[in-house]
Amino acid sequence: MADHITRVVIVGGGSAGWLAAGIIAATSPSHVQVTLIESPDVAAIGVGEGTWPTMRATLQSMGISETDFFRECDVSFKQGSKFSCWTSLAKDDDYYHPFTAPAKYHEINLAPFWLPFKNKIPFAHAVCPQAAICDSGFSPKQITTAEFGAVLNYGYHLDAGKFAPFLHQHCVEKLGVMYISANVTEINSHENGDIRSVDTDTQGEVAGDLFVDCTGLSSMLLGKHYSIPFVSQKNILFNDSALAVQIPYAGGADAIASHTLSTAQTNGWIWDIGLQSRRGIGHVFSSHYTTDELAERELRNYIAPTVGEKMAEELSVRKISFNPGHRKIFWHKNCVAIGLSAGFIEPLEATALVLIELSAKMIAEQFPANRNAMDIVAKRFNNTLSHHWEKIIIFLKLHYVLTRRVDTEYWRDNCLASTIPDSLHELLALWKVQSPWLYDEMLREEMFPSASYQYIYYGMKGTTEVMGVDSAGSNKHLYDKKLRKAEALFMENAQHIQQLKKVLQPNRELIEKIKQHGLQAI
Repeated sequence: MADHITRVVIVGGGSAGWLAAGIIAATSPSHVQVTLIESPDVAAIGVGEGTWPTMRATLQSMGISETDFFRECDVSFKQGSKFSCWTSLAKDDDYYHPFTAPAKYHEINLAPFWLPFKNKIPFAHAVCPQAAICDSGFSPKQITTAEFGAVLNYGYHLDAGKFAPFLHQHCVEKLGVMYISANVTEINSHENGDIRSVDTDTQGEVAGDLFVDCTGLSSMLLGKHYSIPFVSQKNILFNDSALAVQIPYAGGADAIASHTLSTAQTNGWIWDIGLQSRRGIGHVFSSHYTTDELAERELRNYIAPTVGEKMAEELSVRKISFNPGHRKIFWHKNCVAIGLSAGFIEPLEATALVLIELSAKMIAEQFPANRNAMDIVAKRFNNTLSHHWEKIIIFLKLHYVLTRRVDTEYWRDNCLASTIPDSLHELLALWKVQSPWLYDEMLREEMFPSASYQYIYYGMKGTTEVMGVDSAGSNKHLYDKKLRKAEALFMENAQHIQQLKKVLQPNRELIEKIKQHGLQAI
């Protein structure tokens, strides 16, 4: 066995496999050769259609043209998520989680200064312009903005079925990734338990030094070969099923929402994602609290006002089942799992693709030079990914524990203390007396910055006790200075919204311009 790590073998394609291949091939040392083995018989799940803003830097690092990406993958802009009926059943119950942080976020925490006016203006609308821009249906940049540049922070909505082939072509033609279309039939080991090679049904034996498991829910390498235990999180996050459907726009000029719409249902929630040519819609729910039939009825009732009752009944619905959770560890010996093979939690907040990005980036940037270094990198990787998974679970659970809905057992049980992790109990207790802010971030690259906690917590009517300031106290001067700064920022935000509405254009209009003229290459 060669001591130097030069051969990376990725088993499995789809978004996970090809993103991992692209990131590792583009970022790791030049002597590293990446080979991807993809089964011609296994179809990708293909419903991961929302990304975080991190995808911009990821695609740019791979040398991809953002214009080509828009043209080839049915891409639209995503500026965040809008949540409806999560707090109550009221028709006007909604709030935004935008991708743009509150103004001057690292200098001042605006939340305490917004709280006295919480009944007059929603938090997201008060502290940044993005919620208002989404309300107006505008895009986050201009046609004159360079590729991957932004006026407002954004990610993407994309067609997962087109994204993987797009990445495939780029990785093979531009990044030198070797491609093998075959089924893996056997996994061969070294004496120390490392994977030496895999046998394929049509292309013989493929040897490697580092193997990346991107085989999806089957987790062929880490799960089946190494028997790494799966840690279910169903006691915290109940959803284990999804029904997905694609619907056409009524007309070619229909508006394209530049945010994911998430609408709570009786026993779950419905996602609604607007692409250029269609909308991707799905109902995520818990099989413990409802049946497929009832969930499908809610889904068809949701889409009927858009496409009519006749088409709503005729559209084909696809069922996806999953066990919410993750592997106990993610890198074992010379095998690391990325994507669904590492774990999956419901698609709320689009965590699947960003975890793939983070995992592949960490492998590439800390690529082990030799086998001894691999064990150290693997330990660091496992610690970091365990932290990310813990934070994902806490952050997603936050969306449920703040609800005031008591209409079904599903919503009532989500608020039971026994289903809430201790660390989230602590945060909720802390936020009652001090607003979420920078001290809630532990890592340099947190999946969800503390600004995200602010948007969810205050969007769902979370409260923080505003401490009074003693007029004779020594901190009165400092408080007054912060108050003046906060008031100025609130005013500037209102003015900024009006300015942006004059220079930005509707989402579909900009997308059509990008397809026709292209964005400026950097």
